[in-house]
Amino acid sequence: QLQLVESGGGLVQPGGSLRLVCAASGFTLDYFAMGWFRQAPGKEREGVICISSSGSSTTTYVDSVKGRFTISRDNAKKVVYLQMDNLKPEDTAVYYCAARGFEGCPSTVQQSYFGAWGQGTQVTVSS
Repeated sequence: QLQLVESGGGLVQPGGSLRLVCAASGFTLDYFAMGWFRQAPGKEREGVICISSSGSSTTTYVDSVKGRFTISRDNAKKVVYLQMDNLKPEDTAVYYCAARGFEGCPSTVQQSYFGAWGQGTQVTVSS
């Protein structure tokens, strides 16, 4: 059974860092591009960043996180990471990881491009 489980969320002060982890089970991660989405209260879910199946390329969809968020993966361990630095209150959201049934990331992102989802982990940035 294909499953994605996120962890690592929590409460952090502005300027702080968090590392989210997405653990995959029930399938081979090697052939799937992986993405992170987020949904803030009262807003639609948005695609944040994506990494190709091999990890050789990444695509960032939200301008405000460029230079602050980094996605990486370890296919042998079947995990995907989202390193978030210099966090801001506007980064507060539930963060979801998702698997895409292609090796590359889409140039533009839609939820429908990703077929499997985790349950989400809450990130709150507040002083």
